[in-house]
Amino acid sequence: MAMAVAHHRESSSNNSGSIDKHLDSISGKYVRYTAEQVEALERVYAECPKPSSLRRQQLIRDCPNLSNIEPKQIKVWFQNRRCREKQRKEASRLQTVNRKLSAMNKLLMEENDRLQKQVSQLVGENGFMRQQLHTTTAATTDASSDSVVTTTQHSMRDANNPAGLLSIAEETLTEFLSKATGTAVDWVQMPGMKPGPDSVGIFAISQSCSGVAARACGLVSLEPMKIVEILKDRLSWFRDCRSLEVFTMFPAGNGGTIELLYTQTYAPTTLAPARDFWTLRYTTTLENGSFVVCERSLSGSGTGPNPAAATQFVRAEMLPSGYLIRPCEGGGSIIHIVDHLNLEAWNVPEVLRPLYESSKVVAQKMTIAALRYIRQIAQETSGEVVYGLGRQPAVLRTFSQRLSRGFNDAVNGFNDDGWTVVNCDGAEDVIIAVNSAKNLNGTSNPSSSVTFLGGVLCAKASMLIQNVPPAVLVRFLREHRSEWADFNVDAYAAASLKSGTYAHPGMRPTRFTGSQIIMPLGHTIEHEEMLEVIRLEGHSLAQEDTFVSRDIHLLQICSGIDENDTGACSELIFAPIDEMFPDDALLVPSGFRVIPLASKPGDKKDTISTNRTLDLTSGLEVGPMTAHGADASSSQNTRSVLTIAFQFPFDSNLQDNVAIMARQYVRSVISSVQRVAMAISPSGISPGVGPKFSPSTPEALTLAQWICQSYSYHLGADLLRSDSLVGDLMLKHLWHHQDAILCCSVKSLPVFIFANQAGLDMLETTLVALQDITLDKIFDESGRKTLCADFAKLMQQGSAYLPAGICMSTMGRHVSYEQAIAWKVFNAEDNDVHCLAFSFINWSFV
Repeated sequence: MAMAVAHHRESSSNNSGSIDKHLDSISGKYVRYTAEQVEALERVYAECPKPSSLRRQQLIRDCPNLSNIEPKQIKVWFQNRRCREKQRKEASRLQTVNRKLSAMNKLLMEENDRLQKQVSQLVGENGFMRQQLHTTTAATTDASSDSVVTTTQHSMRDANNPAGLLSIAEETLTEFLSKATGTAVDWVQMPGMKPGPDSVGIFAISQSCSGVAARACGLVSLEPMKIVEILKDRLSWFRDCRSLEVFTMFPAGNGGTIELLYTQTYAPTTLAPARDFWTLRYTTTLENGSFVVCERSLSGSGTGPNPAAATQFVRAEMLPSGYLIRPCEGGGSIIHIVDHLNLEAWNVPEVLRPLYESSKVVAQKMTIAALRYIRQIAQETSGEVVYGLGRQPAVLRTFSQRLSRGFNDAVNGFNDDGWTVVNCDGAEDVIIAVNSAKNLNGTSNPSSSVTFLGGVLCAKASMLIQNVPPAVLVRFLREHRSEWADFNVDAYAAASLKSGTYAHPGMRPTRFTGSQIIMPLGHTIEHEEMLEVIRLEGHSLAQEDTFVSRDIHLLQICSGIDENDTGACSELIFAPIDEMFPDDALLVPSGFRVIPLASKPGDKKDTISTNRTLDLTSGLEVGPMTAHGADASSSQNTRSVLTIAFQFPFDSNLQDNVAIMARQYVRSVISSVQRVAMAISPSGISPGVGPKFSPSTPEALTLAQWICQSYSYHLGADLLRSDSLVGDLMLKHLWHHQDAILCCSVKSLPVFIFANQAGLDMLETTLVALQDITLDKIFDESGRKTLCADFAKLMQQGSAYLPAGICMSTMGRHVSYEQAIAWKVFNAEDNDVHCLAFSFINWSFV
């Protein structure tokens, strides 16, 4: 051993840096490569890191410099090269994780210090209050217990005096910093939002200050100036922001800037007016290099360029709020966000006041949304986000914003946008509004716009629903569109946008096949919002168009379907879109929005009966209900407000007909949603909602066991290479199996009911959308013929081998496979055929 080491050292000292030495794992000797040899090998490695034996032999023949190197030594060089590359990537990843953990540790230590100060302050206040109990009357005690927050509430200042703006800005800065990093507000952790290395950030709300307040802090891999630019552009990330106008901007004496802003926000429902703000925004840099953007409301008559339009809004107040951005060592930034608002809840019906008095709602809509958006931009910038159909992230993000904004416009129906309410005397359950001046040419390409001779008609209504979590309801509406939607109405809206011509629904009868294909386009980093294309398959019933496809494509966003997001709003918004899916596609959105209403503890006054969920305006004045409603709420008193808005382009000659159709259609949708809400409520008929077989459910565990047992029985081999796998471990191995394994029902038209991860990747679909795909849809003509030829053998013998072939994903891409195995899956309980299983071996996209 000593001689070998000595020989190695001697070789190292006698060779220049241009010679590459690699240890041959077979012979145990170092093989020295010249610079020319290394260059030739590196060129091949760049093209193919793992060349085959034939490729390595070809390399030796093509490069005379490698003629003295044995093929097995070339193989070892590539093994070592891949190992070094893997180690380099792992080292880089660990350095990134270490920087992130260091910054997060610093953030948590600061948060711990702040909490320690808050505890000390509360202990002091508690001692003071105990002393007061012995020296004052009970009335004085009650008055003192109301003062928990140390922040003095400032009245709105007069901003008409420019000389006082700088002092207001500095005062706003001080108050904001005391909320962001100090103890001016008693922050409590947001329910269900635990901090950690993999979390988006640390979130807190206040339950004792005036108004509603939320706070967030987190680590983002963007530079501070980029973050300031993003956050100041509130329209890009705050979905409820309708407009933001800078009226005045001038430099402050310390290098900062002061701006006077007028902001309009959308109302979340049709039941209350929207809010607007007249604020001062102060942007500056602190001595430690941190950036601050703080904002607060001002008194005065700041009503925007159109005072008449401002009459549709209720002026709300923004207490000192803003953003603190601190640069981190090694790159990135630590962000503190504070939103503190007074939304004037007195101005809304009592049943809706929890929506305007909940800090959780503000946290979800503004504070958490801002931090998530910045994290999304950071990951897109680093290239970590991959979207479908080859679209750029910014394009898909714009689609989501346009869908949300179009839906908000329809729900609010502002006069300055051209909306006029038709025949609404307060007794109508469905509000009909018409916009004859609707600008539907809002695309970057004028040639793609459609001229509407009439305009757009919107039918909208509100429902109060009980005992159904918003996430569950929206998830059901997304996955089971046929339960509430009318295919002919979708076809009418799609045809109107495609051709600009109009026909009353029913003139071209179409049969909906029941197949809804969900094609994912992209999602946010925490999957709180998904963008997807929906393909509804239909066929004309007219004899002359028997073989003409009437497929409809919808662009759709679905958000808030995670039941753990406390206070989150759940939405399902969609719009017809051309099958070519152009970037500047015209969108006329419709959809649903469900917002939870958090009742105050002990408040039973707002109990609503589950069999009367439609609002009809009269439901706004909520009083004591009968025992029937109280019994329903005693088990689970969760209430939500559901807003529905559907838009229909129309020709002026058909306005009355379209209005009648729209009102009837929305009423039918309301009826369907009521039926669904009662069915999926805990006390309803069918509490189970969602995919029948989702990972980790008992049904999936049972099916995995049946699949493996049936495979072993019919084919005489183990599917998972180990007969000791049971329970969760068996399902885990099946789910991550390299081959695409799919199961379909045993029917005249087999429909898929389960697929492992490789199967979902091959079909480019989701576990939910899989259940709308029939077996024949994934094969081409040749594959269908082969399947038909071997189907009898499969049913008779229990298994069959299918030759190599081509199948199709839901995105229309061709997938090749070397072989497919089909077998019958038996129900172990009664020994009946439960389903058919298919395994596609060595599949890849063509």
